[in-house]
Amino acid sequence: MTLPEAIPLLGFGWDDLLFMGFAALMIVAALAVVLMRDIIRSGLAMIITFIGLAGLYVIAGAPVVAAAQVLVYIGAISVLGLFAIMLTQTKAAPRELVFQTQAVPAAIASLVLALLIGVAVASTDWPASGGLQWTDTTELAMRLFDSFVLPFEVVSVLLLAAVIGGVFLAKRERGGKD
Repeated sequence: MTLPEAIPLLGFGWDDLLFMGFAALMIVAALAVVLMRDIIRSGLAMIITFIGLAGLYVIAGAPVVAAAQVLVYIGAISVLGLFAIMLTQTKAAPRELVFQTQAVPAAIASLVLALLIGVAVASTDWPASGGLQWTDTTELAMRLFDSFVLPFEVVSVLLLAAVIGGVFLAKRERGGKD
C-alpha cells in the first residue's frame, strides 16, 4: 500500500508534515532550553533541538550535513558541555541558573527578531517548485578531507584541549596551591 501524495483533508504533502513536526519540536525544545532553571535539563533540551535540526537537514536533502549535525553537535559538543557542567559544578554552587533577570530584554529582542524573520519570509519570492537536490557524498568527502583537512584537525585539537581542561578543573583540589 502506498501513501497518497497529499495528506487527505489537510491538502499538503508528507514532507511538509514532517517539516512542521520537526520545526515544532525545535521550537518547544529551544524554549525549554531558555526557560528551564535546571542547567542539566536545559542541556538535554538543547540536544533535542539539535535532533530536530538534523531531521530538517534530512528533509532538505542533506543527509551528510544531518550526520555531521548528529556526530559533532549532539555527539561531541553537547555531551562535552554536559560533562563539563557535571564535572566542574561543586556542591556549594547553585544548581539552578542565576541569570533570570534578563528575561524582559530577551523577550523584547526575541519579538523583534521574530518580526524581522516574519517580514523576510513574507517578502521573499519563493520558487514554485523547489525539488530536493542530493549531494554526492564521495565528492563532499574528498573536498572535506582534501581542501579542509587543516581546519578539521584544528577543531579536533581544540575539543581535546577542552576535555583535558575540564578534567583538570574537576580533579584540582579546592583551596589548594593550584
